[in-house]
Amino acid sequence: MAEVRLTAEGVAKYEDRLEYLKTTARSEIAEQIKVARSFGDLSENAEYDAAKIEQARIEYEIVEIETMLRNVLLIDEEHIDTDTISVGATVTVENLDIKKEMSFQIVGSAESDPRENRISNESPVGAGLLGHKLGELVEIQAPGGMVRLRVAAIGK
Repeated sequence: MAEVRLTAEGVAKYEDRLEYLKTTARSEIAEQIKVARSFGDLSENAEYDAAKIEQARIEYEIVEIETMLRNVLLIDEEHIDTDTISVGATVTVENLDIKKEMSFQIVGSAESDPRENRISNESPVGAGLLGHKLGELVEIQAPGGMVRLRVAAIGK
């Protein structure tokens, strides 16, 4: 697996999720399997089949998160350069086409969440802004067409 860029907050979120899966989710699904087995014939037991499928999903997610955490490239937010846009930076841009300002943090794809104003460094806008400086005009080909942005602020 390639390196995964995460902030300290993102690492903590995935560590919490892993802890939940290994403790609570595993014990809950084990109990569901135990109850489903008590219903009798396993060959025609839909509850047992559903519980085994959920158990496999949980185990897959555990392996996926463990692998991700082994390959983390931690984004050191204290050392983010506020002169040039980089992964981890919080950026304010003015959309020149719709005359609107937007702020968001550019993060690795594993922790992007547009509802939380966290966009991926692999998205068209995130990738297009990387390396630009305060005041620069950036033209980005997005899925909805060309977007013209002016970098208004770069922060941590």
